Amino acid sequence: MANTPEADADIPSLRVHLINWLLTPLFVLWLFSTIAGYVATLNYANKPYDQVLLQRAQAVGAQLRLGGGKVRLDLDLKLPDGTSATSPDKVFYTVSDIDGKKLAGNANLSRPLAFRGGKIGPLFGNGERDGEKTRNVSLVFFNPDNDKLYQLFMSETIHQRQALIRGILANIVIPQLLLILIAVAAIWYALKQGLAPLERLRREVSNRKRDDLSQLDSGRAPEEVRPLIDAVNNLLDRLKQAMQAQKRFVADAAHQLRTPIAGLKTQAELALRTEDPEQKQQALQHILTSTRHGIRLVNQLMALARNEPGGQGTENFVALKLNLLAQECTANWIPAALEKNIDLGFDGDPAEQEVLGDAGSLTEMLNNLIDNAIRYTQPGGHITVSVDATAQGSVLSVEDNGPGIDPQHRERVFERFYRVLGTGQSGSGLGLAIVAEVAKRHHATLRLDAGSGGKGTLISIRFPRRPPPAPTLSDDPRTSPAFYGGA
Repeated sequence: MANTPEADADIPSLRVHLINWLLTPLFVLWLFSTIAGYVATLNYANKPYDQVLLQRAQAVGAQLRLGGGKVRLDLDLKLPDGTSATSPDKVFYTVSDIDGKKLAGNANLSRPLAFRGGKIGPLFGNGERDGEKTRNVSLVFFNPDNDKLYQLFMSETIHQRQALIRGILANIVIPQLLLILIAVAAIWYALKQGLAPLERLRREVSNRKRDDLSQLDSGRAPEEVRPLIDAVNNLLDRLKQAMQAQKRFVADAAHQLRTPIAGLKTQAELALRTEDPEQKQQALQHILTSTRHGIRLVNQLMALARNEPGGQGTENFVALKLNLLAQECTANWIPAALEKNIDLGFDGDPAEQEVLGDAGSLTEMLNNLIDNAIRYTQPGGHITVSVDATAQGSVLSVEDNGPGIDPQHRERVFERFYRVLGTGQSGSGLGLAIVAEVAKRHHATLRLDAGSGGKGTLISIRFPRRPPPAPTLSDDPRTSPAFYGGA
């Protein structure tokens, strides 16, 4: 699915993304720590207060002599009533018999816990009285003097317990919260420092001129970002090559088209000025010749632009039968060879030689090789186009017995617009340059040598062996066996 502004807006910044992933676990851990601290604090705070409550209940039972001696149920006990600053909790108690009948106490509490469970205390529990939460304890006493069972049920409000729990929690939670705030500040500062190289890189790219395609400095970037910078540098290199190729093509086209266009203008002006039919006919003939030369030059410039670095690339490469492609191109040039009385032949390997390539580019390369050989081979000469199989791959060769190329010129003839002087042949000097670019685009090795017996010229293009698996043949008719009369 294509990226849309709405989809891009949903993607958070890297800083926000990292902060979310770093701070969310910290917040969750702090929340769990607070809950666990509250439970632990509640448990540990209850234990000493429960012990004090139990001792107070036992003391009341001893004062009332519930466990032995003459019971004193009418005794007026002094218990905390919540008015003291040091003891803000109220204490209530009830003494009842085994049937739950109240015998004494300063409150009428609920049915004793010990009787409910059939156990003999102490039993602790939580309750509520007059809207206040309480902590309760139940004790059962057996008085051997009157052979009776008494239950003491005591209840105490929990203001002191809650104050202690709040104090302990404050001492646990607040420092943790401060630590989290410090961690947030440290993470924010660390992210700011960590993303500073990216921000510096952004400013560097933003401040560049539009034609500045120099590489980005990856030495000052974090290690995790260097692969991205290397990929961008690779893209910049390819873009730089494409722009240089475009500039070179425009400059070459302007330089080469200037002469034929100037000739056309001159001949057209001459034809308009003269009244002599013969001179007018000659001028028109020159115009036709210059036009053909200009068309050929434009075609060669376009072929050069298509095959140089940054052109079409290798995305449209398909499996091609090289020997059949070469045979077809050779057959197309037979009329031109016969017109010059040159023997043009083809020598192909009987086995099909498949290569990965662009049929159009390879046809242009072969056309330029054969055309170049016909131009420079004397009448009565011979040219042989051959395709051979080797262990390393397929070799396409064009050999003639013409005047040949001196060793000092062999490296330079593949340069653009370079022509060997003294040949007496017209041309743009682009034919072998196109051959070199097509070979480079197909990762083929180009070699120029003398022909058989040291005479003429032998140009060989060695294509790498096609790796398996074989891709599907394209719809180009030249890649179809039926086009060549195959099955």
